[in-house]
Amino acid sequence: MDTAPTSAASCASAGPAAGAGQPLRWTMLAALGVVFGDLGTSPLYTLQTVVQAMDGHVTREGVLGALSLIVWTLIITISIKYCLFVMRADNRGEGGILALMSLIGANGPGLKPFTVMGLLGAALIYGDGVITPAISVLSALEGVNAATAAFKPYVMPMAVVILIALFTSQRFGTERIGRAFGPVMLLWFAVIGLIGLISIARHPEVLAALDPRHAVRFMMHSGGRGLLVLGGVFLCITGGEALYADMGHFGKRAVRYSWYFIALPALLLSYAGQTALLLDKGAVTGNPFFLIAPAWSIYPMVLLATVATIIASQAIITGSFSMTRQAIQLGWLPGLAIRQTSDQVYGQIYVPVVNWLLMVASVLTTIAFGSSDRLASAYGTAVATTMLLTTVLLYQAMTEVWRWPRPLAVLAGGSFFIVDLAFFSANLLKIEDGGWLPLSLAAVIFVVMTTWRQGLEAMHSGLTQTPEEVERFLSRLKSGAIPRVEGTTVFITRSNQRLSRLIVDHSRYTGVLPRRTVALSIRFETTPRIAEPKCTVVEQLADGLWLIVARFGFFEIPDLRAALNRAHGLDQPIDFDRARFVAARDLVVQKARGSALAGWRIGLFAFLYRNSAKIVDRFNLPPQRVIEIARQIEI
Repeated sequence: MDTAPTSAASCASAGPAAGAGQPLRWTMLAALGVVFGDLGTSPLYTLQTVVQAMDGHVTREGVLGALSLIVWTLIITISIKYCLFVMRADNRGEGGILALMSLIGANGPGLKPFTVMGLLGAALIYGDGVITPAISVLSALEGVNAATAAFKPYVMPMAVVILIALFTSQRFGTERIGRAFGPVMLLWFAVIGLIGLISIARHPEVLAALDPRHAVRFMMHSGGRGLLVLGGVFLCITGGEALYADMGHFGKRAVRYSWYFIALPALLLSYAGQTALLLDKGAVTGNPFFLIAPAWSIYPMVLLATVATIIASQAIITGSFSMTRQAIQLGWLPGLAIRQTSDQVYGQIYVPVVNWLLMVASVLTTIAFGSSDRLASAYGTAVATTMLLTTVLLYQAMTEVWRWPRPLAVLAGGSFFIVDLAFFSANLLKIEDGGWLPLSLAAVIFVVMTTWRQGLEAMHSGLTQTPEEVERFLSRLKSGAIPRVEGTTVFITRSNQRLSRLIVDHSRYTGVLPRRTVALSIRFETTPRIAEPKCTVVEQLADGLWLIVARFGFFEIPDLRAALNRAHGLDQPIDFDRARFVAARDLVVQKARGSALAGWRIGLFAFLYRNSAKIVDRFNLPPQRVIEIARQIEI
């Protein structure tokens, strides 16, 4: 491929709407299993982390203030910001920070400020994907310590085994187990809500925390420790980005209803029940989540919590796969091997490279930190930064896409920005204790993404032909100076040029051109899906020489066979099984002078380009009919 994707085309979304054809209750159930895994398991470690931040000074006003902060954080950030505002900023039904970046037109050439924000937010989600499985599984298994200390030395090794099994099983796909995700999470929310309600019944004064003045008073009188507590409180919303990223699978209504009617009430009851325990006993040793459960239920609760955290981990892993595909097709990551693991559910894919890198990083993180309370110090930094960046991009959508009056956009966006900035500042205190880990991972991924895009743009610049060169080639072709041979050859490119350089180079190398030559320009647009026709003849350049453009949304599987079979404007259909396909497999070297990138970045780009997925793998072409031309390209 020799260029980055083009700008967005104004096309309607193709395919059925999310959740179409299914009753709302079943779509809501499915959404519970995918969207709310991280948010739903946050009671396992949030209040425990808050108590540790209080350094043992557990007072009535302190715990009520902390609970009030949790309650109003869930309401303001998730119920209002994400469910009502951010989810409205969908890109033809799809969400996620890359989709938002494309929606506001920040996916063009160069690194504009909003482009940098979108890419950095995406990179930070990978950092979150490393820590979420580790802290979730560790916190669930540590629940057994509430019953006995005998298993304490084995918690971390067991977590490592579960994580390895989780990542290893990804290659089989999640279609079958995915059917059980919704019912399990529904059971989880019912159980934690019921246990919390029983605890509240013993100490109903905990309901006073619904008054936001408790949160305000706590922050006003807690000094510097208030920021530490705020960093712990933030853990209750670390799965918030999933509501936006996954809404395309289920639709806004199902995600919102699942949150308002199931997830939010259960979470509020669980947090209030844990706080009731603290009001009764003061400082406690152990995790208050498990301490409010009856003694006989500890082992079943640990088992249920472990399953729920595996589901939460599965959600972030699947989300990482989905975001990788979007980044590849938007031109920000090199082509990677992607396997569709279900012929029924589009979102179920497997990206081996991403899977194994996440596994290694997550296992090493689990071993290095050893416990959920230590890992909580590193958790939240990446998500807090992503949420802050999402708010900035949301403000741009308010003014540029929705055309809101600027004062209204400033009022809404500014309110969210103040809340996000407070959490961002609180999480900065975690950098020394482990917050550097996801930020460092995000920085590496950001450098990879920007280097890949700038390298592609430099290659495109080096391969650009002048109009005179194009006309000279076409004149030679029409005059018979270039012999024609029998057969059909499709030259695959992502070039925006009228005549691909690949055809010219092939003709120069072989001295001939097939009698039926098709320049197939594959373009991934900045909309998730596009309507038919996906493949259209743009121009017949000469006798038997056609320029065809195949367009796909960044959320689609590029089916070249189907696109070519339905190509509009050709004299006759292309026989996919008899045609030859030609693509470039170039060698990137540094220019002697005036290089577009620094030397080390050219080396990085050359490495990425050399190891990117081949055209055969990316577009499912018959290997025996594909020819790759190697050229040396200076950038």
